Amino acid sequence: MENLKQEAIRVISALPESATIEEIMYELYVVDKIKKGKEAVERGESQSTEELKKEMLSW
Repeated sequence: MENLKQEAIRVISALPESATIEEIMYELYVVDKIKKGKEAVERGESQSTEELKKEMLSW
């Protein structure tokens, strides 16, 4: 398993040489949110599609 620094280096290395700091930060942000989402699912802290649809109807 990659540690945080290795993962960040891998993500940044996959970007084009012309990537801006904003693009780099966005990519790292997305990776972080995906990782946190997966961890939440593993802990059972997620909603089914049906639960989400019901919640959206109340908006």
